[in-house]
Amino acid sequence: MRQKDRRPGAKTPSGSSGPRRSDDRPNRPAKPAAKPAAPREAVREAAVPVAAERPLKTRAGDRPIERVPVILESLGAGDFHLIDSGNGQKLEQYGPYRIVRPEGQALWQPTLSQPVWDKVDAVFTGDVDEEGTGRWRFPKEALGETWPLHLLGVDFFGRFTSFRHVGVFPEQIVHWSWMKEQVEKAGRPLKVLNLFGYTGVASLVAAAAGAEVTHVDASKKAIGWARENQALGRMEKLPIRWICEDAMKFILREERRGNTYDIILTDPPKFGRGPNGEVWHLFEHLPLMLDICREILSPKAVGLVLTAYSIRASFYSIHELMREIMRGAGGAVESGELVIREGGLDGKTPGRALSTSLFSRWVPK
Repeated sequence: MRQKDRRPGAKTPSGSSGPRRSDDRPNRPAKPAAKPAAPREAVREAAVPVAAERPLKTRAGDRPIERVPVILESLGAGDFHLIDSGNGQKLEQYGPYRIVRPEGQALWQPTLSQPVWDKVDAVFTGDVDEEGTGRWRFPKEALGETWPLHLLGVDFFGRFTSFRHVGVFPEQIVHWSWMKEQVEKAGRPLKVLNLFGYTGVASLVAAAAGAEVTHVDASKKAIGWARENQALGRMEKLPIRWICEDAMKFILREERRGNTYDIILTDPPKFGRGPNGEVWHLFEHLPLMLDICREILSPKAVGLVLTAYSIRASFYSIHELMREIMRGAGGAVESGELVIREGGLDGKTPGRALSTSLFSRWVPK
């Protein structure tokens, strides 16, 4: 993993794609899933916050210093690496399996030959929209729905879902590695809040490093998958609270109670509908969500991390919002893109960079 700190004039993140990796997901209501393998965005749409009920705080003081554009890059990690990409697809290695999935931002031609692309274990076919259902084709032999994976010292299940996802978004490794380092060097148990926590890999990484973790997701299926991951790694005794609740309701209640956290990770969807007809639009509701997150940061907070997928915007939109929200808090706001670099068949031969998402991160210094 490398961090490149570029100044204005460097590339601007493309507008995008969907939760997870440059995804172009249409604003479509979530469909009920029959299995724990519910797609990430579908899971999130059932977990959408109620439009909220408090005004934004009036912030005073200087804005934090800025570091832009920051490109956080991964060349793969653990059981994952991006082998090749092109022609609107990506060729990836997930543990023992080599898979092909759609990737709208892979506009170039593949580097590797067609026979290499044909020699795979699974190919996602069907609806290429991130929120559309499809199916997996297994060219060699039928594979089970789940298989074990390992990342940053944590075991978890990969799963062939009908929405192309496999249960982990490896570009997030750069945020998780940063969080793990902060927890390990803190000299005290940090409290970590993981909003829209999905399958719990980040929560397990933080807890294994010594943090006290609160994991929030409104999908029972996602919480169930996260608990399966916890059991797989025999991590049941780690201090993790699994909260099945809508994220905005949870943080509003934490604010009223005066509870605080040292690190907050938030990875909200672009659009969603709650079970009672609530509607979440990222551009409308994100300012309040970040405003509340600031209020529940502890006096010795280590960071607030926002990742955004599927939005047609520059990273500057969330960068400037984060700086306004953190007025008077000092520190710095660093924003840019998460990218994964191709690693070739061996995972160690750097190739082209594939942009996946936008991010903004406040740190105290």
